[in-house]
Amino acid sequence: MKCPYCEHSESKVIDSRESKNGFCIRRRRECLSCAKRFTTYEKIEEIPFMVVKKDGSRQPFDSQKLLRGLLKACEKRPVSVAKLEEIVEEIENKLQESPDKEMKAAEIGQFVVRKLKRLDKVAYVRFASVYREFKDVLEFKEELETLLKEK
Repeated sequence: MKCPYCEHSESKVIDSRESKNGFCIRRRRECLSCAKRFTTYEKIEEIPFMVVKKDGSRQPFDSQKLLRGLLKACEKRPVSVAKLEEIVEEIENKLQESPDKEMKAAEIGQFVVRKLKRLDKVAYVRFASVYREFKDVLEFKEELETLLKEK
């Protein structure tokens, strides 16, 4: 960090505090050359995670949108909200680990479908019907038959 007075590149941190809103850290520094003090603020760089849709368009990842979809699939089912939040958090972690900060919607859908399949079969079928865009009852029937064979 360059000193604003003498432009020396080394300083020491005297005090660190979280800001009032909790989104950044306020640091009091002292220049090791001129001994003058100055304040810096450190905050997390927020790069939006992107979802690549089927048509190639990109949109920001919305964890609340995904959670709403999961809640809808699990409506009146014995699945805790905490479990659904874990699924959303796992996807967010995958996005953070991704070097390009984006993921295909199909990857997200596949991940959710696998998790729901282990968690609750009815919720799985509900979510899969929307995600895979079932066109008619036959597609539902085929998915249910596949589930029954796995048992």
